[in-house]
Amino acid sequence: MNDRAALDLLLAHGPLSRTRIGKLTGLSKPTASQLLARLEAAGLVLATGTSEGRPGPNAQLYEVDPGAAHAAGLDVTPERILAAVADVTGRTVGEYELPTPGRRPAQPVVRQVTDALDGAVKAAGLTRGDIHRLVVGTPGAFDPNTGRLRYASHLPGWHSPSLLDELAAALPMPVEYENDVNLVALAEQRLGAARGHDDFVLLWNEGGLGAALVLGGRLHRGWTGGAGEVGFLPVPGTPLVRQVTRANSGGYQELAGSQAIPKLARELGIKPLPTGPHAEVAAALVAQAAARNEGPHRKLLETYATGLATGLASLVSVLDPELVVLSGTSLTAGGEPLRALVQAELEELAASRPRLVVGDVHEHPVLRGALESALAATRDEAFDTSR
Repeated sequence: MNDRAALDLLLAHGPLSRTRIGKLTGLSKPTASQLLARLEAAGLVLATGTSEGRPGPNAQLYEVDPGAAHAAGLDVTPERILAAVADVTGRTVGEYELPTPGRRPAQPVVRQVTDALDGAVKAAGLTRGDIHRLVVGTPGAFDPNTGRLRYASHLPGWHSPSLLDELAAALPMPVEYENDVNLVALAEQRLGAARGHDDFVLLWNEGGLGAALVLGGRLHRGWTGGAGEVGFLPVPGTPLVRQVTRANSGGYQELAGSQAIPKLARELGIKPLPTGPHAEVAAALVAQAAARNEGPHRKLLETYATGLATGLASLVSVLDPELVVLSGTSLTAGGEPLRALVQAELEELAASRPRLVVGDVHEHPVLRGALESALAATRDEAFDTSR
C-alpha cells in the first residue's frame, strides 16, 4: 500500500525527494528510502536530478519511470481512426491518423484497427508487444449480451458478430471497448470540469448528440450498453420519430443535434454560411453567434439553448445529477453565452437544478478518455507486478 501510494504521488506531483515522499505518506525517512529502493529495483522509479534553491545540500529527486509501461487508445469515427500511445505517466508519445472514408470500408475493420495502432506504435518508437492495454472508443456500444455493436448504424464494417473475436486474435494485448461519449466523461472526470464529482451528466454534441451518465462515481452503461443514447429521446417540438435505430436519429437529435444548427441559421437569414462537414459548420455558426450575441445570432443561440434544455430537462428530472458538463464542438463553441442560456432555460423546465459547466478537455477528448481508461488498468497491473 505504501509503495502504491508513493507511485500515485509521483504521478500526481512529478519528481519528489525521499523527504517529501515521507511527509506526504506519513512514513519515516528510512522507510521512504527502503520504499524507493524497492521501486527502483522493480524498474518503476528513476533517480532524476536534485532539488535546488533551498538551504542545505541538494536532495535526490525521484520520478516514475515513463518507460515502465505503455497503453494505447483509439478514437473511431466513420471518417477516420485516431490512435495514440501514452507512457505510464500519461504523456502521449505517438499518434497516428488513419482515414476511413466511404460507406464501405476499403479494408476490413481488423486491418484498419491494426494499421492505426501500428502507426501510433511506430511513431512512439515501440512495437505492438510494448503495449500493455488498448481501449477503443466508438459511437454506440458493444452489447455485452451479444458482442455486437448497437446504436451506430453509421459506422461501416463494425457490425459483424465475430468482430470482437477477430480483433482479439489479431491483437496481443488486452482490449476494451467503450462508447465514445463515456470516454469523454472519463476524461472530464479525471482531468477536466468534472473532477471531484461523483454524480454528473455529460452532454455531447458534435457528429451526433449523446450523453454519458456517471452515478456514484461509476459510468452507467445500461443493460445493452445504450444508456445515454439520448439522440433517440422523443421530445416536444419535433415529429415523433419511429424506427429510430434504422433512421439513426430521434426527436432530440432532430431538435438540437449539430445538423439542426445550419438549418436554423438559414431560417434566420444568417449569411454567409460556412462550408464543410456539418459538425464543423455547426460549431462555426455557434461560435459566431456567441461572439456577436445580437439580432439573428442571439436568436440562434436562444433557440438552440431551448432545444438543448428541452432534452436535458428529461435527463435531470430522472437522474437529479449534481453537475451537467457541456462537451463537443457544437456546445463548447458557444462558451459562456450559450451555457448561461441553457442554464436559465433548464431552470424553467425542470425542478432539479444542476450546475452547468463547459467541458475543459478540448483536444481529442474521446482519445484522451481512451488513454486514461487504458492507463488506469495498465498502472494497476504494472504497479501490482512489482510486489
